[in-house]
Amino acid sequence: MTWLLSFSDSKTGADLKLDVLVSCMHQKDFSILSKSKIIGDAVIINQCDEDSFAQCKTPFGMAKMYSVKERGLTRSRNMAIEKSDADICLLCDDDEVFEYDYRRKILTAYNRLKDADVIIFKMKNRKPSFKNKVMRLKFPNTMKVSSWQISFRRRSLIDNDIRFDTLLGAGTGNGAEEELKFLTDCEKKKLKIYYVPAEIATVAQDKSTWFKGFDSTFFRNRGNTTRYILGFPMASLYAVYYIIRKRKEYSKDISTGKAFVSIFKGIFENKISKMNKE
Repeated sequence: MTWLLSFSDSKTGADLKLDVLVSCMHQKDFSILSKSKIIGDAVIINQCDEDSFAQCKTPFGMAKMYSVKERGLTRSRNMAIEKSDADICLLCDDDEVFEYDYRRKILTAYNRLKDADVIIFKMKNRKPSFKNKVMRLKFPNTMKVSSWQISFRRRSLIDNDIRFDTLLGAGTGNGAEEELKFLTDCEKKKLKIYYVPAEIATVAQDKSTWFKGFDSTFFRNRGNTTRYILGFPMASLYAVYYIIRKRKEYSKDISTGKAFVSIFKGIFENKISKMNKE
């Protein structure tokens, strides 16, 4: 699609409103806007020690900050979805820095891909997981997506009762994979997911709130999350693939045997599925 080459010449899509949904903690002011170079509309969920609301103008919109005592990354994102009134929403962590034309790129993509419910974008400083072309994404390719790449039509989520699973993600103690669960739920509801290789931001991710190294807990959590999301057969196949494929990454921290045993302990434990039933 040649329109990817002409984002800078495209209209921003004035008929669509874009909200950047920012999840952060212990913010004292709106400095995160300049830090992240957010220039349009935004909904900021600031998890801290008080409940309050504030807002300020940006060059091309309004930023609304909801300070809350509630904890949990997925809870933060769900709250942002509820507080937003935009047509298009983009997930954002507190370590992202946006390109100057991020709004133009995102809104152009949605104006051109009329049937897209979810669009995955490219990060400037990350090795791309997909080919440099517009493409439909389905499982298992959705396993390669990180949360900061995800945008969506808000109405598609509201109409299909889709939210981020509060049993997953930072703050739950169950590990991550909340983005995979989200995209899997979207697929189950027949929503259309696209990848558009337009660079919208850089992301640091120097520190993780949940990843503490490739230890037994990591692999056990991985087994639990994949069993919960994919079911026993697919989680088992994925476990074998992961242990073999990622050996170079984890071998300094844990042996292949221990990693294998730990990930299958999580699969058989299946604690998140049990928590969900409760």
